[in-house]
Amino acid sequence: MTAMRSKWFDFPNPVNETSARLVASGAVAQGVAFLAVRQWWVLVPLAYGFLARVLSGPRFSPLGQFVTRVVTPRLGVEHRFVPGPPKRFAQGVGLAFSGGALVAWGLGAPVMSYVLVAGLVVAASLEAVFAFCLGCVVFNRLMRIGLIPEDVCLECADISGRLAAATR
Repeated sequence: MTAMRSKWFDFPNPVNETSARLVASGAVAQGVAFLAVRQWWVLVPLAYGFLARVLSGPRFSPLGQFVTRVVTPRLGVEHRFVPGPPKRFAQGVGLAFSGGALVAWGLGAPVMSYVLVAGLVVAASLEAVFAFCLGCVVFNRLMRIGLIPEDVCLECADISGRLAAATR
């Protein structure tokens, strides 16, 4: 049972940053669509996508599957790989924002939904355009102050390997 559960709910580590940026672009498009049409049902696939990616990376996410199986393999770029745990944390933040927007809408607070989705769009845009992951930055800060144990992401705790690669 444990082996089957871990197979289905494993998160990729490392993560292809190209794919992460493309998925972030899809989240931006979905967020902008919600802000444009202002209909609650647009939040459903957005929140579902984040939930699916938190649980298992791209495995249960239609957007994640499209990006990793169709788009990324066809790009003629050199791919960079980054640690998975911070990306999973970032997906969790996206779920909090998109799920919070859905709940706020259901509770009759559409303005809160707009604010949450606007924040999500800003964060996802930073990832999509500049490869700057706000969720990853927060993850790193939480590791530094000890709220996330170092053994969750050993590569994050010891950046010497990444620094050496960057200087090559």
